[in-house]
Parts: sequence; structure tokens; C-alpha cells
Amino acid sequence: MKHCDTLIFPRWCVPVEPATSALTGHAVAVSDGRILDILPAAEAREKYQPSVILERDQHVLIPGLVNAHTHAAMTLIRGISDARPLERWLREGIWPVEKRWVSSDFVRDGTELAIAEMLSAGITCFADQYFFPEVVAETANDLQMRAVVGTPIMDFPTPWANNAAEYLSKAADLVHDPYVDHPLISTCYAPHSSAALSDDGFRELRVLADQLEVPVQVHLHETASEIDKAVATTGERPFERLDRLGLVNSLLLAVHAVHVSDDEVAHMADAGVSIAHCPNSNLKLGSGIAPVGRFLEAGIRVGLGSDGAASNNSLDIVSEMRTGALISRVSGADALDASDALALATIGGATAIGLGDQTGSIKAGKWADLVCVDLSPLRSQPVYDPIEQLVFASSSRA
Repeated sequence: MKHCDTLIFPRWCVPVEPATSALTGHAVAVSDGRILDILPAAEAREKYQPSVILERDQHVLIPGLVNAHTHAAMTLIRGISDARPLERWLREGIWPVEKRWVSSDFVRDGTELAIAEMLSAGITCFADQYFFPEVVAETANDLQMRAVVGTPIMDFPTPWANNAAEYLSKAADLVHDPYVDHPLISTCYAPHSSAALSDDGFRELRVLADQLEVPVQVHLHETASEIDKAVATTGERPFERLDRLGLVNSLLLAVHAVHVSDDEVAHMADAGVSIAHCPNSNLKLGSGIAPVGRFLEAGIRVGLGSDGAASNNSLDIVSEMRTGALISRVSGADALDASDALALATIGGATAIGLGDQTGSIKAGKWADLVCVDLSPLRSQPVYDPIEQLVFASSSRA
């Protein structure tokens, strides 16, 4: 017999790759933190001698959920500003609070709270965008959480930096050295929005990103007013401007992408752009409904994000799965079923943030970022289809 660290025997197993379908009577073997094998349970008992056996006869085993976009430290300002559209919410509620309170200690405390919340909700990986990214990275590493840490870049001063040159310099320091080939932490550039940086700043950012092959994530076409203001100021839609400046390519993660034309969707697909879809935040801020069905039909990589707890009130990807699937049915695009939603929350998110070869599915060789969801509670019974119950009837508390 072959040794392994752990053998997991769930009632159902959903590998997500090669197909999002539920297997019964299967086991997953884990060694050295990686998935070793997925095989029939009887065969697993004969083949492997595990140090630990986990019997989960009421659970569905899935890949760890991926939060493809959040601002982890903003958990500390959860609920501080409500019932306002995005621009007013930022200007009247969020920015004054951040100016007064944001510091490295604030970011560490908020990130610790966010990671505890996400882990308890089955999220094993998140992509972050906030101030003091070096603190976010340190905290995620200390708590053994997989993370893609975005470094903010903008023209105006914040508690972290004073101008674009300082942002870019501090970002390059974080991106270039400490976390290259790190098993848990990777980095990316994260300009807040197209309005936050000048043409020259974006050009310099593009050169750095291209040289280091580092992803760039940016809030893009989140609201109709964002686009109207950009056109009035620059004569270009934000996507059009980023394209002119050379940032529309396979390194770009477009966050939200609510208001996009058919031509822009086609161009995103051709360029290999990824999208972080944040349905609950978009609804709460009145931003609109992103055409996720059109994105998937065009072949665009799409993951689910919670956005920050300040604009959502929770960091709950199970909730995002349910909301995303439901609103897709009224958005005039192809509707998502439960399997589609689970794929967006796992391999879709992992691929969108550049980690699809490391996590997001139960596949031999990938990291063993795994979650068991208990389907025995009354709200999940009876179970005719475990994926349907997971997405539409279960809870992140399970």
C-alpha cells in the first residue's frame, strides 16, 4: 500500500474539472498539501495507507471557494454607509472614514477579521485590493490563506503613498521580490479605476506589468455615471482609454464590468481579459446587473467576487453563487444553472486571478484547498441534486 497524509470519504465529490458533476462512492487522497488522487472509495482503501481518515457521509466535497475580488480590510467599516449609489457612497461615506482611520494596524486587523470570515464560509483563496498591501500579504501568509494581493496605484495621496511615482515604486518593491514563487501569496497591480490615474501613469504601469508579466486589476464600467464622466472628461469610455494605453490584454482583470457593449465584450474575449463579477455589491449600490451569460458565451474567464464588506455586508461566495445565478435569469442573457454558478465560484475565480493551475478544482497535483459542505441541515433536505442544494438551498454556515 502507498502512504498518504489524508483520505477523505465524502457522500458526494464535485471535482469541477473535467466536469461539474457530483460523484458518489469516491475518495480524495492528499499528501504534502497537494491532491494526490481522486478514485473510487473501495480502490482508495486498498491502495492507500493514510495517516488520517475523514469520513464525511453527509457532506459534498468541493474545491475551496475563490473570492475573485474584495477589499478585506474594509470589514472594519461594514455597514457604516448605506442606501447610496456608488459615487455618493464613496464621497460621503467611505472616503472620509478611510482618511481618518486607515493605517497599517487598521489593515492588519481588518484583514484578519476578513480571513476568519472567509475561511468559515468555505473560501480558501481571495484577490485583494487595498492600502498597505504589504500588510495584507503578511497577514494572509501568517494565517496560511491563499491570496493575490493587489497594490493600489493612483495619482492622489492616501495613507499609503502620496503620488503615482511613489505608488509605483512601492508596488514594484512588493511585486518584484518578496513573493515571487511563494506557495501562498502572489501579487498584482491594482489601479483603483481609470479615473484614478493619468495616461502617463497607466503607460508606466503597462511597461512594468508587461516586463514582469504581472496581472493588473481595475474597477471598470461599474456604473453608467462612471462612463458618462469619463466621456465628458477624456472623450473616451474607460475601456476604450485603457485599450488605447495598451492595458487591454490577458493580464487585465476587469472588476464589475456591468455596463459593457457587445463590441467591448467581443474585444475582451479576443484580448483574453478576465472579469470579476460581484452581483451582490452591484445590486446593493444600484450599479446594475452585469451580463455574465454574454461573458461566458464569448469565452471570457469569469470569477465571482464579494467586493468589500462595506458595499456588500458579507464576504460570502455561496450567497454570490445564488444571487449571480438568479439575476442572470432576468438580465436578458443566457441563465446560469447551479453547476455554472459553482464553476464561477471555484475554477472560474481561480483562473480569472491567475491561479487556475494551482487551485479551483479537485485535480491531482493541485493544492488541496478543499471544503466539505454539510447537506444534512433541514434547509438542505431532501437532496436530489447536491449541487442544486449547495447553490440554492444551503448556506455558507454549512
